[in-house]
Amino acid sequence: MHKDLFDQTVAGMHTLYDSDSFVVVHMQSNPELDADDVIQMRGRGHLALARHGFEIVDKRSGRHVYLDGSWAELFQQQITAWQDNTPTQEEVEDALEHYSGLASSPVMLH
Repeated sequence: MHKDLFDQTVAGMHTLYDSDSFVVVHMQSNPELDADDVIQMRGRGHLALARHGFEIVDKRSGRHVYLDGSWAELFQQQITAWQDNTPTQEEVEDALEHYSGLASSPVMLH
């Protein structure tokens, strides 16, 4: 069963894709700040950039991978391409299959 992209939003977490095989969630450290904004980390004397990332859960294997930094930027480019070209579910799942090869952590709670 294929659900629409961008179907759920919860405080800094946006479910981008949910099927029988995969879930993709976009996570933002502080959704009210732009990626270029700087935030003060609690209890620390230095500043850090607000970050975002993507969690890909492979429901079949019960494993997940979290993409941030350059991996997140590459995945963001993939999402932008999908928005421009409207892929089939099979094309999306094939791409997610490649990323799920990076998954080594079992899902503990979702």
